[in-house]
Amino acid sequence: MPNKKKNNIITFPSTPTKLERQVEAILFSASEPLDIETIEKRIQTNVNIKKVLENIKEIYKKRGINLVCIKNKWSFRTAEDLSKMMSLQKSTQKKLSKATIETLSIIVYHQPVTRSEIEQIRGVAFATNTLEILLELDWVRPAGRKDIPGKPIQYVTTENFLNHFNIQNLSDLPTIDELSSAGLIDTSSIDATIFGTGKFFKDQSQVKKENIYSEIDATLEKTQKDPSSKSEK
Repeated sequence: MPNKKKNNIITFPSTPTKLERQVEAILFSASEPLDIETIEKRIQTNVNIKKVLENIKEIYKKRGINLVCIKNKWSFRTAEDLSKMMSLQKSTQKKLSKATIETLSIIVYHQPVTRSEIEQIRGVAFATNTLEILLELDWVRPAGRKDIPGKPIQYVTTENFLNHFNIQNLSDLPTIDELSSAGLIDTSSIDATIFGTGKFFKDQSQVKKENIYSEIDATLEKTQKDPSSKSEK
């Protein structure tokens, strides 16, 4: 729709370039988020695809769908303020058990973490299917073995976890203080250790929130590139 400026001159939205249209079509038809390398292979050109993506992102910024980048992979998503309109009125999904939610929380805030470390934090052993549920959902994955006797498998969250909860980076995760102030949890009835006394925990009074998960992001990138990482059998 044309825009009218103060001097009454009518301007029309700029016509997208051929390259922008090609990239837009590739992303729209993709069944999963795509990284820049994949897009470049399909376009078969040496132009700066990152700049093209940023242009498309700006074009869609105020529309019903937005172009987002999560973990260096790009995809179209329903605008956040319209996401509730897209939700199904009837859900048949089974609720996760308290043990499963606690286990996921521990992995999220302590990763990489082993099964025994999870049990130590929870203070109770958990059934094998608790972890299997999270693995089947593709919210967590094995990330190599810890260099201690027995070499237990360590677990971390996946890109699918970030995608499902619409989180771009682990630094976007709320702290226990933020969850409590929002009324989402009752700190008097929940063990605060679940939310961060692990190897990456930092005292909020001393370190800013955005620095808490920088080491986690670096570790995840390292484990993704580490060919020695093995899956649990």
